[in-house]
Amino acid sequence: MKPKLGPHGLSIFFSVIFLLTLVGQAVSGVALYNQQQLGSGLSPVSFLQYITSSDFVVDVAENWQSEYLQFFLLIGATIWLVQKGSPESSAIGTQGFESDEEQMVGAYIKPDSPTWAKAGGWRLAVFSNSLLIVMGLIFLLSWSAQSVAGLVQFNEEQLRNLEDPVSWLGYVSSPEFWNRTLQNWQSEFLAVGSMVTLSIFLRQRGSSESKPVGAAHAATGVSG
Repeated sequence: MKPKLGPHGLSIFFSVIFLLTLVGQAVSGVALYNQQQLGSGLSPVSFLQYITSSDFVVDVAENWQSEYLQFFLLIGATIWLVQKGSPESSAIGTQGFESDEEQMVGAYIKPDSPTWAKAGGWRLAVFSNSLLIVMGLIFLLSWSAQSVAGLVQFNEEQLRNLEDPVSWLGYVSSPEFWNRTLQNWQSEFLAVGSMVTLSIFLRQRGSSESKPVGAAHAATGVSG
């Protein structure tokens, strides 16, 4: 059976499940938060108060920054590094920025090439690295949001314990911050490394993330 979501099915699918899980996180999060509030003899908060609180923002931003760091590093690393047998890798010997002909720029542009690809100069340079740039910016923005929301949350806890609040610099250099951050980073790096390695030997028929079922284990840079 052919899917009925049309040519944008992949983006629609992930957009829907993203929104569902984000709402689910907010609903379960406010329930847990209010449970803790009542257990401490404090008043519960509304759903709107919770989703605009540092508790919710830090949890969301913490996950986002690690995900975008993962993709930023994967995109950048696959320019220069290869892995024999992995469909996630460029073919061995082809790493690097490739020629203008391979990238269809300069004298090799096509009629339907993007406008900035045809423009040349600084616009071509920016567009040539735009995916890496945007992934890096989203990572930095998410990391900044995590650090600010985490600081607010941390200082609220400090005040409840009758301890002095800390500065932003003090928080981002604290064990609390890096414990939370590195927990996420290591899981993302494990996931990417597992995908790169397992895809050498395992297959999923019909997926662009897998080699064709009959492809040799050593085949590199090919997808089904």
